[in-house]
Amino acid sequence: REYDDLLGGDDGLIAKFPNRFPADKFTYDNWVWAFTMLFSRAIRLRNLRVGERLAMVPYADLINHSAFSGAFIDARESGDWLFKDGNEEVILYADRGYRQMEQIYISYGQKSNAELLLLYGFALERNPYNSVDVTVSIAPRTAAVAAANEGIDEDPLAQEKMDFLFRVGRDQTVDFPCYADRYPVEMLEYLRLMMMTPEDTRGKPLEEFDFSRTISPANEAAVLQSVVEAVKYQLGLFPQSEEDDAMIIKDKGMFRLLSYNQRMAVRHRRNEKRLLKRTLAALEKQIRNKGLDVDQLARAEGSTLGQVLKGETRKQRTALEDKLEKMGLPVDLR
Repeated sequence: REYDDLLGGDDGLIAKFPNRFPADKFTYDNWVWAFTMLFSRAIRLRNLRVGERLAMVPYADLINHSAFSGAFIDARESGDWLFKDGNEEVILYADRGYRQMEQIYISYGQKSNAELLLLYGFALERNPYNSVDVTVSIAPRTAAVAAANEGIDEDPLAQEKMDFLFRVGRDQTVDFPCYADRYPVEMLEYLRLMMMTPEDTRGKPLEEFDFSRTISPANEAAVLQSVVEAVKYQLGLFPQSEEDDAMIIKDKGMFRLLSYNQRMAVRHRRNEKRLLKRTLAALEKQIRNKGLDVDQLARAEGSTLGQVLKGETRKQRTALEDKLEKMGLPVDLR
């Protein structure tokens, strides 16, 4: 679509300026090649005199990636420490002393294995930034939607929730990255809003609640359980199990018959399943440790103070602290 919009379409540059953009040179295959080179080879130079730019730097794109490296490439004005000659150069800033013939790595950024595989054609076994996106969404269960769809119960707060999301610039469907040992606080805040009930608000507007804190035991249980269901759904999208992938990798003869890209893809999808399973185990443990695996959990009943659950170390907020913070004067009374 982008190729047609810019070049190949009826109103594209090839049709408008055929002499400058000959069709036999500006083909779709060449377009794909150019973008592949740009995304996999370009380096961001932040300290150029003209400002930040993307650049194709010969030889610099041969340096391999390590998620643990602090070395980086940037531009600077050339010359010695005292006298500059007015030109600019690209330099590699090392993060430590290196021995002769020792390989230097740079970091391509805090990228997941999916991003590394897509952009550069490889994935890492040890990647602290590896993550899997989990999709969460609010169903607009307004009175009109519930009336038009049998089996869907109305959420009395549905319209207020959607209005709240619009005001804070959030969509109704959001992808959040889940890591091997954590998931983003923003996902919990989003889901706490989604799981609010009239028993939590008791007529108070949603703006009065602090979604960075636990709203109520029942709300938090619904939040964590919804993440559990989302992770299970994500696992169910894979046509093969983790055990199937492990068997393919273990059969070295058959594994060698696959192309390099196919081998990387098999390893990557197995690691994604492992990460999702770890996330699932951590969530289920958290539900048990916080005492949220029981029935008849309490709701907020209009309290905006938040709750401190079993095993949490933070203190319970007082009504006065809550009021002062809403006035813009957060005060710790303890």
